[in-house]
Amino acid sequence: MTTPGSFDDALSSVPRRVAPATGRLRWYFGPMDCGKSTLALQIDHNHARQGRHGLVLVRHDRSGSPQISSRIGITRHATELEELTDVRQLVRERWAAGLRVDYLIVDEAQFLSAPQVEQLAELADDAQLDVYCFGIATDFRSMLFPGAQRLFELADELHPVQVEVLCWCGLPGRFNARVQDDRILREGDTVLVADTDAAEVRYQVLCRKHFRTGELDPSPVHRGQLSLT
Repeated sequence: MTTPGSFDDALSSVPRRVAPATGRLRWYFGPMDCGKSTLALQIDHNHARQGRHGLVLVRHDRSGSPQISSRIGITRHATELEELTDVRQLVRERWAAGLRVDYLIVDEAQFLSAPQVEQLAELADDAQLDVYCFGIATDFRSMLFPGAQRLFELADELHPVQVEVLCWCGLPGRFNARVQDDRILREGDTVLVADTDAAEVRYQVLCRKHFRTGELDPSPVHRGQLSLT
């Protein structure tokens, strides 16, 4: 309640700026095994519990199936994005079928193309969708994935996942090394997805020093340890 002649009363006739309704593009990133896919599934669960309707998307899940899979055993069916998929069209198709879309969950977002990231930004701005992207920032050469780079450039919010992953030496690990025959590979295809229980190539998180020098854990690596997220 305002008193006549008060400061609040004087401001009551001043036009107030109303913030435009818009969604947010959020980018959650970190090295392998830091829990990105688990977080993606938890956020989807939390939104769904509140009656919101989401579209769960993935590009190159480690399982080779159209799903988001976490190493702690949680999985969720997802729509697989192909190289030329227009994410806006996926949303339009849901609308045409009479279905609501309030938010998007995108796992393995580092594998998106730059145009697909731009489409996500457009959906946040123009369709007021909340967009949550999860993935690895850098490849086995320690260079940014194209999709990750565009997310760093366009995202409203940047969230490094806070679960600490350690190198074999005990220092924080940030580099996703590709390993074959106990040797770090420096060349090859950028995209090589492997859940490596029986694969010849595996991935291991290292600190900068050991990524740079190529030194691996002298103790045997357990079967399936630290596969690529």
